[in-house]
Amino acid sequence: MTFKEKIQTGKFLVTSEIGPPKGIETAHLLEDAELIRGRVDAINVTDLQSSVMRLGSLAVCSLLKQKGFEPIFQLTCRDRNRLALQSDLLSASALGIENVLILTGDHPNLGDHPEAKPVFDLDSVQLLQVARTLESGLDMKGNKLEGAFPKFCLGAVVNPGADPIEPQIIKMEKKIEAGAEFFQTQAVYDIKIFQNFLSKTKHLKTTILAGIVLLKSAGMARYMNKNVAGVFVPDNLIKEMEETKDKAIKSIEIAAGLIKELKPMCQGIHIMPIGWDKKVSLVLDAASL
Repeated sequence: MTFKEKIQTGKFLVTSEIGPPKGIETAHLLEDAELIRGRVDAINVTDLQSSVMRLGSLAVCSLLKQKGFEPIFQLTCRDRNRLALQSDLLSASALGIENVLILTGDHPNLGDHPEAKPVFDLDSVQLLQVARTLESGLDMKGNKLEGAFPKFCLGAVVNPGADPIEPQIIKMEKKIEAGAEFFQTQAVYDIKIFQNFLSKTKHLKTTILAGIVLLKSAGMARYMNKNVAGVFVPDNLIKEMEETKDKAIKSIEIAAGLIKELKPMCQGIHIMPIGWDKKVSLVLDAASL
């Protein structure tokens, strides 16, 4: 069953993600993927996450596809104009990659090439619309595609902790109208904030996967509270990370606890290990997934 089919049947979904290396060595990446084979419904491949130059998402998605995994191709608007964005969507389809998560992307000044010129020719809503236009056999200028038409399962992102939340909901509505079939959220640490988000989006007929980012330290938690919009790590979790002797075990325990609380509320979980890829299977064990 494909990821799209699982969404349509209402199955509780579990996804994780992999960050491509800053180089061409992919053996360790594929080894990490093997640890969660059969345990997640799809694996996201980040697209130059945090605006750091790395191996491309499409190449890694293709490698995962060849190994029998279900990849989700992350595609940002940051680095490509409308020609390249449409071309990459067609390339993904030609390689048998149907799942695409469309994002705006972090600004280059946050990454390791801050002098890079940002593109942002299209925004995420426009790119969703373009993908659906390609499915109809036309490019965004109305020119006909040759041969078979691409088919996609389109996803988008949302920040349930944004304050105010209303602009996020308005954009979420626009993304659904443009063709988004599922949403993966920014990191959730405060259950009440997520419940508030769900109460304000219950009119939307879509699939929401709550985001889980593995905490590595109390310092990381404080950094996110200060610098990552819409993310709030409660004081009790920060205290737990401060007092633990084994941060990895505590991180897994916290993630599993959050997943157990979130599972009855939403349609899935998206785990973002941020370099701790080998610990995803341990989180799944602890959360009984």
